[in-house]
Amino acid sequence: MPTLFRFLFFIAVIAGLIFAGMVALVTFVQPEKREMIEIVPPAKLQPRSP
Repeated sequence: MPTLFRFLFFIAVIAGLIFAGMVALVTFVQPEKREMIEIVPPAKLQPRSP
């Protein structure tokens, strides 16, 4: 049984590190705003006829 507890502890530590990394990214990284332009071909705008 000690091996199971060691494994669960290891998984909990890894999950905690991942969660802490996600919180750090949300807290410290600010996205930069920029304009986005995407050209749509005219063929995609026309409905298909059967």
